[in-house]
Amino acid sequence: MDALGVIVIMLNGLWLFLPAMVPNSAAVIFGGETKMDFGRSWRGKRILGDGKSWRGFFGGAVSGMIFGLLLIGISAIFDPDDYWGYGPFWENVGILATLSFGALLGDVCAAFFKRRIGLERGAKAPVLDQYDFVAGALLFTALFHPDWVYSTYIEGWNICALIFLLAIMFAIHRSVNIIGYKMHLKKEPW
Repeated sequence: MDALGVIVIMLNGLWLFLPAMVPNSAAVIFGGETKMDFGRSWRGKRILGDGKSWRGFFGGAVSGMIFGLLLIGISAIFDPDDYWGYGPFWENVGILATLSFGALLGDVCAAFFKRRIGLERGAKAPVLDQYDFVAGALLFTALFHPDWVYSTYIEGWNICALIFLLAIMFAIHRSVNIIGYKMHLKKEPW
């Protein structure tokens, strides 16, 4: 494999993961109203906290899917059979759904864990904050589309796509959060 081939694999892996990167930011915009934990506590601590609402969860996930459909539309112009790696159309809709919902499920699991160890909403949790949605998206997608996850991020040279994704995610996450903070959508820049 030459260097250009590896670069193409890495950029394709990022392209295919973009629908999982949209939901958390969109959830902030759509959030509010009914909390996912309905305000309940477990062992004296909120289950998830005020930052997780049903409207944000579904609004964020649907936003990721819509963004993914736009990417598929773009890729259909150049690659109408495989959509640059998403696969046949109905399968790629399923992949978009699992990436988008999985990203938010990873974030919800991280919020649950943070409440258990006593961290309040917005408190820093290095590594967990940057990779919760990545783990959630990949694991949830692997449950329903294991062959796609394996062939896209693990098999052979495609592991470079996963390594690249993990390597740049910290910078992307930090940049997006700073933008959200400056736009007054987030209370903290992390």
